[in-house]
Amino acid sequence: MSYGIKLRVWGDYACFTRPEMKVERVSYDVMTPSAARGILEAIYWKPAITWVIDRIHVFNPIRVDNIRRNELAGKLPLGTVKKAMNDGVSPVETFIENDRQQRAAMVLRDVSYVIEAHFELTGSEDKNVAKHKETFDRRARKGKCSHHPYLGCREFPAHFELIEDGIPQSKLVGEQDLGWMLHDMDFENNMEARFFRAEMRNGIIKVPPFDGKEVKS
Repeated sequence: MSYGIKLRVWGDYACFTRPEMKVERVSYDVMTPSAARGILEAIYWKPAITWVIDRIHVFNPIRVDNIRRNELAGKLPLGTVKKAMNDGVSPVETFIENDRQQRAAMVLRDVSYVIEAHFELTGSEDKNVAKHKETFDRRARKGKCSHHPYLGCREFPAHFELIEDGIPQSKLVGEQDLGWMLHDMDFENNMEARFFRAEMRNGIIKVPPFDGKEVKS
């Protein structure tokens, strides 16, 4: 039995923010592996497994829109949070009416992808791989999720469906170098960002293993 999965996701808008943009959001041209992992975890997550993204299939031409979004101008001070943790009564709050700021964002529109992935066991006691696969398939087939998956930002919801047959062929042809793209965060090494050179061939991006030589910090 194969323990890989294929999931189609699509939406009207998406924003997979480039980390080098500090003020205004600019999206990568396509979905990042970390965003794909987040969608799978929204449908089914257990401490016993970790999702590994193998390929991302891109079906629609890359189109962008410039929009303006309301965001907070600042962050909660760390001292405020620590004080609340220590005394248990200090308020931890911010009022958007007093801290609202409009910022421009370059987002993707009319996106459609297929995520090819598999899961690996993390070493816990729950090692029934067939059960994990069947549970994910059942939840994805019924449209169930622990929180609604999104395409980079929570205001851009992702629709999804399980693909149980072959993946349709993308209409995108040729090769395109998408440059360095965020692979994921190294949670065991001080939240270090890891990157890989993304190349799309006929609409398909092959994602290297997280510990592969193609992935750089």
